[in-house]
Amino acid sequence: MSKLAIEIHNLAVYYGQTPALTNVCLEVAEGDYLGIIGPNGGGKSTLLKAILGLVPVAEGSVRIYGQSPSHSRALIGYVPQFAAMDKNFPITLFEVVLTGRLRKRLTPFFRYSSQDKDITYELLARVGLADLANRQIAELSGGEFQKMLLARALALNPKILLLDEPTANVDAVSRDQIFSLLAELNKDMTIILVTHDLLAISSEVHRLACLNGKLVYHGEPEINEDIVNSLYGCPVDLIAHGVPHRVLREHKEHDQHFGPISYQGNIEHIKHNELQSYSSECGYREEKAE
Repeated sequence: MSKLAIEIHNLAVYYGQTPALTNVCLEVAEGDYLGIIGPNGGGKSTLLKAILGLVPVAEGSVRIYGQSPSHSRALIGYVPQFAAMDKNFPITLFEVVLTGRLRKRLTPFFRYSSQDKDITYELLARVGLADLANRQIAELSGGEFQKMLLARALALNPKILLLDEPTANVDAVSRDQIFSLLAELNKDMTIILVTHDLLAISSEVHRLACLNGKLVYHGEPEINEDIVNSLYGCPVDLIAHGVPHRVLREHKEHDQHFGPISYQGNIEHIKHNELQSYSSECGYREEKAE
C-alpha cells in the first residue's frame, strides 16, 4: 500500500458565514499526480490554501505526512495563480527565485549563502530561464513568469508540489514545456494541479478530483456526463480547443447534450447550482483503480 502524502477528512472552510468547502475527504498517495477541476468559486484554490495552512479550518483535519500543515510547510512547494502576483514590482527573476531559499526564521543581518545562489542558478537552468536571470519580472512573458514561479517553488526541494492554474495566460509552447517539466518532477515528488485544462486532465495527471464546494468525484482521470452534470449542477457543453482527445467515456445513452464525445481543451460552463449528492461517507463518488 502506498504511503499517504496528504490526508483530508471531513474538511470545512468558511469565509465569514459563507461555506467555501464542506465535508471534503481526500487522500493523496506519495508520488501521485492529482488534477483538480471545478467551476470558478468551487473551492479549488481554498483547498490548496487549507493544505498549506493559509486558511483556518472550521471542521475536520488536514495532515501532511501525518503532521499538521503548520509543521509541514518545508515539505510543500506552491505555485500561486498568475493573477495573484504584482508583475510591476521592481525585482529581477533571479531575486524572486532566490527568495524561495528563505528560512522560516530570519536572523539579524541575514545574507544568502553561496549555496543558495548556486541552487537558484541551477533551478533557473532547469526551467530554461538561466539566460534571463537579471531580467526584471515586468519584462517576462506569461510563460516565463510561470516558470519563474515554478523554479521558486522548487527552491527548498519539496516533497509535495501544489500548483494553481499554472498554464493560465501562457502560450502553447510554454504550456507544453511546463507539463513536460511537471512530468519529470513527478518522478521525485507528489503533485496536485488545479486546472481548467482538459488535456492536462486526460493526458497528464494520474488521478482526478472534481470539486464544487464538496468533492463530487475522486478517481481515474476520465469523466462521464453524470459527473460533469453533478460538478456544475446542470447540463454542460464542453467546448474543445485544439486537437481532439478523449476525456469523457462512451455514454450509455445519447441525448441532445451528450452523445459520444472526444474533446480536449478548457471547460466552459453555462452555470452551476446546488450539487446533487452521492451516497458515500463523504458525499462523493470515488472510483478505485483496479
